[in-house]
Amino acid sequence: MDIKRILTEMIERGASDLHLKVATPPVLRINGALVQTEHPAPTVQDMVAVTQQVLTAGQREVFEATREIDFAFGVPGVARFRANFYVQRGTIAMVFRHVPVEIKSPDELGLPPVVKELALRPRGMILVTGTVGSGKSTTLASMVDIMNRESARHVITIEDPIEFLHRDKNSIISQREIGCDTSSYPDALKHVLRQDPDVILIGEIRDAESMKIALTAADTGHLVLSTMHTIDATQTVSRIISFFPPHQHQEIRYLLASTLQAVISQRLVADASGLARHPACEILVTTSTIRDYIRDPEKTVLIRQAIQEGFVSYQMQTFDQSLMQLYKEGKVTLDVATKASSNPHEFLLRVKGIQGSSDNTWERFEEEPEEDRDSDRLDIQRI
Repeated sequence: MDIKRILTEMIERGASDLHLKVATPPVLRINGALVQTEHPAPTVQDMVAVTQQVLTAGQREVFEATREIDFAFGVPGVARFRANFYVQRGTIAMVFRHVPVEIKSPDELGLPPVVKELALRPRGMILVTGTVGSGKSTTLASMVDIMNRESARHVITIEDPIEFLHRDKNSIISQREIGCDTSSYPDALKHVLRQDPDVILIGEIRDAESMKIALTAADTGHLVLSTMHTIDATQTVSRIISFFPPHQHQEIRYLLASTLQAVISQRLVADASGLARHPACEILVTTSTIRDYIRDPEKTVLIRQAIQEGFVSYQMQTFDQSLMQLYKEGKVTLDVATKASSNPHEFLLRVKGIQGSSDNTWERFEEEPEEDRDSDRLDIQRI
């Protein structure tokens, strides 16, 4: 099996992932859908050969001992990839994800303008959340690139594995990979504050120990960026609290309320042509009201309403508001937007113009695009 040829085809077809397993032809994930290729199904010997080609001697030892490994590597003339090798039903299987060499700006990624402003915050904690494959790492890389170009800071990243490669511009970027440069997230975080960072990027917060260190670093004047596998801002707050035992919940709520700067939650939705995907984003920017809702467990459920009402003053938005804007701009179909929305029934009512008489929180998202309004004016003039 010519793995380089298959990876090249993956890039040429714009696939995000490549799946390989014994007795099944290679499968690509293109715009979120799995597409089978015409390459022959790999054999057991083919998969063993790929591990010999791709893994280093040290990585092969880890894989043989644990039967799974995460790592990143580059193929000259092709691209950079993040890979996971694992064992299923006694045979080797692999997933390769394309990591773009070029880091795009928030505008190029279709992210709200507030993301750039958040990247230049001096301190606090910013979390990017979403399911696997929702673009969290891409968003974080874009934010780090903004810091790198527009400020002079020492940024330390702790990743498993390193995906996007950053070259020093106006800032110093120190990238540490779990397994190569440090043994684990907790070990790296124990020492990171003595490495004179201005910004700390944690690839993923997975447990109470990592979260406590992240909160402490943010509380001592650093900017902390990380990801979590939560679907929206309210769930993110609840998940952080749940990391800790009940007797610590109030302490963590106060610490989180004082340090959290923003939560950016993402979902990728297919465009009207089905050939690309757009990010639908929920944006929480911490205000005095949000801080009060985080501190009081009975008010935490009100966070979504505060986000919905906070667009004009704070550039916040819910998922459904973001989807409404994508739909009104013609970027996604009504069916796709409805399925991706948090409340499909309410979303459809909004599309039909049915809402409470005192509710004006959606006006910005239900407006027609400027060019459509101009067209209407011209039609009236002709009449």
